Amino acid sequence: MIDLERMTIESLREDLSAGKVKVKEVAEAYLSVIKEKDGDIHAFLEVYEDVLEQAETLQEKIDAGDDLPLLGVPVAVKDNILIQGRIASAASKMLESYTAVYNATAIEKLKQAGALFLGRTNMDEFAMGGSTENSAFGSTKNPHDTTRVPGGSSGGSAAAVASTETLVAIGSDTGGSIRQPASYCGCVGLKPTYGRVSRYGLMAMGSSLDQIGPMARTVRDAEIVYNVLKGQDERDSTTISDETYDVSPQVKTVGVPRKLLESKGLSDEVKKTYEETIASLEKEGYEVKDIDLDNLSYALATYYVIMPAEVSSNMARFDGVKYGLRAEGESLLEVYNNSRAEGFGKEVKRRIMLGTYVLSSGYYDAYYNKALQVRELIKRDFVEAFKGVDVIALPTAPSVAFTIGEKTANPVEMYLEDIFTVPANIAGVPAISVPAKTEGLPVGIQFIAPHGGEERLFSIGKAVTGEE
Repeated sequence: MIDLERMTIESLREDLSAGKVKVKEVAEAYLSVIKEKDGDIHAFLEVYEDVLEQAETLQEKIDAGDDLPLLGVPVAVKDNILIQGRIASAASKMLESYTAVYNATAIEKLKQAGALFLGRTNMDEFAMGGSTENSAFGSTKNPHDTTRVPGGSSGGSAAAVASTETLVAIGSDTGGSIRQPASYCGCVGLKPTYGRVSRYGLMAMGSSLDQIGPMARTVRDAEIVYNVLKGQDERDSTTISDETYDVSPQVKTVGVPRKLLESKGLSDEVKKTYEETIASLEKEGYEVKDIDLDNLSYALATYYVIMPAEVSSNMARFDGVKYGLRAEGESLLEVYNNSRAEGFGKEVKRRIMLGTYVLSSGYYDAYYNKALQVRELIKRDFVEAFKGVDVIALPTAPSVAFTIGEKTANPVEMYLEDIFTVPANIAGVPAISVPAKTEGLPVGIQFIAPHGGEERLFSIGKAVTGEE
């Protein structure tokens, strides 16, 4: 009997190499869980029909003595990452039947590492949302309580990992879309340093903010997948080589921005769990320092100017002419307008309109240009902070997973769930969410490191989860 609850990448690889289990048996075990659970959870938009065929091919590689880092490891992929020959809809009617014509670099790396692709996971449409309620194909539910959201926008990936419907999953993070659902679902989620993982083949939302990253049940599993994904890519000019940053992996000091913990909306439950985690780290010998990050209080407002501006630009390509949904119209302009009206959901339209507004001639300097200036101040805050601490600790989200429908009528309240995650995207620094010890619904603790400091995140994350 395969124990999916205790399975890790390393334990699975050992069992496969020793012949204790076959890839097909592993695939069948996960397909069985998906069949049993996903009707209620809706983590997957599609489970691939050729999973067992993939398993046979990967088994042949094992039998031939191949030793690849993810050989036979089940992976689920967020629906905005292109896999050649497979549908990539971004959970939108606009791309409901769009079939990718090439592989994302992240997918190429996973294939080269021997991954077994289970299917594509649900998400907020075009990654715009924090609850996976904005999918054109129905909401995903939290495996810990199906009356609650799994977070977003990578909610399907987080739910799939948390419900043992997959061993690991891939998501994207523009303002917290990996870390926040990881927090709500009780798993590990990593947003790498901007440029450490290629964005080639990721549907762009906010091009200066987006990053692909892993989601897993353990920090070590997330680390293994990250090491597969990272690396410079000539097809993405923003990627950087591993030699760009020389950051010591050692963590001795943890920075705590006390002022941010007074933020509106931080629940007593999350604050208590956070304080207990920090106290536990102190007992383990870590030095905890109070730090000031004065400009981080402006991070959320800054993000919700920069991100919609980039959204409005990136979404212009969906015009009903080149690809995707094409609505009828008597003129080209009418085709364009009708296609976008029918193809986009409310949240996508809202962000396009916000972005168009802040980029307009009368408001560019007042809003967008000002936001870019504040972004530089936030980056400086992090640079100064990391002169005195090795990592910074924050709650991942201000609350536990909220109930489905609770915040849909109030987008501002929904946006406040990003208050602790967006600073890392604005500054381009890496951040990880790890599940804290709690008796109630899952609570994530977030650690932020300087550029290229992923190894620090893995080290401190393992300390919190007890993997060390």
